[in-house]
Amino acid sequence: MRLLKEKIVKVLLFGSAILAASVILGILATLGFYGLQTFREVNLLRFITGSVWNPDAYGEPKYGIIPLAVGSLFVTIIALAIAAPTGIASALFISERLHGKTKMAAKTLVEILAGIPSVVIGFFGLTFISLVITKVFRIYSGLNLLNGGILLAMMSLPTIISVSEDALRAVPTSYREAALGLGAHDWQAATRVILPAAKPGIVAALMLGFGRAVGETMAVLMVAGNAPIIARSLFDPIRTITTTIAIELGEVPFGTAHFHALFALGLLLFGVTLLTNLLAESMLKREKARYQI
Repeated sequence: MRLLKEKIVKVLLFGSAILAASVILGILATLGFYGLQTFREVNLLRFITGSVWNPDAYGEPKYGIIPLAVGSLFVTIIALAIAAPTGIASALFISERLHGKTKMAAKTLVEILAGIPSVVIGFFGLTFISLVITKVFRIYSGLNLLNGGILLAMMSLPTIISVSEDALRAVPTSYREAALGLGAHDWQAATRVILPAAKPGIVAALMLGFGRAVGETMAVLMVAGNAPIIARSLFDPIRTITTTIAIELGEVPFGTAHFHALFALGLLLFGVTLLTNLLAESMLKREKARYQI
């Protein structure tokens, strides 16, 4: 009976793995099938290097992805610039200074933040953060690159904190004991021994945070201004790849060059996020193998 149960569990796990892989391959095949048809009508070089995205332009539509890619990159960089130090410091504090129920409460709060719908965070940015930005910097509108970066930082924090805390906890206690035995204080041991030892896991956390930020749609759609231009300051509006797909796909006629171009954007985004997550997963596996977990 026990062997039968084990075989059933193995079959179910194998089936789940096959289903997950099939879904991913199906998404990739769909994006590739429609996306690659873009280049029957749109020059590949112009698509990659074009600085104007205007499918409705009179005469010749413009399908340059540079402003969209730059918008995605800028808002993600700002998000990581805020979330990386905050998240690592929070993870170090939770791992090294909190204990018992207090530690569990802090981790629960992080998980709650991860579970907040992006539309709720976007509404918060639209009604509160935008007003703060306009008043602090004395500008006309708070719907800009800075607002989008702040919201994405909030959304990336739970991932960075959780994965970084796991990496810090994975460092063997012998490291800490050796540092303390050599006369280091608790915080010195944490910052100069434990933190450097967990570096691969923390880098993986940052990569996962990057993937979380670059793939976000709703919050950025609500607060970033949605202008397909290359921002020259933190207060300029932007449009990302994800928001472009969300805004335009529902209105574009099926089978047109515009329709296929949106799938090409999706294919690009899929490749970036998949590569980021695979690299992060590889680093986490190496981290676990390093400490024989």
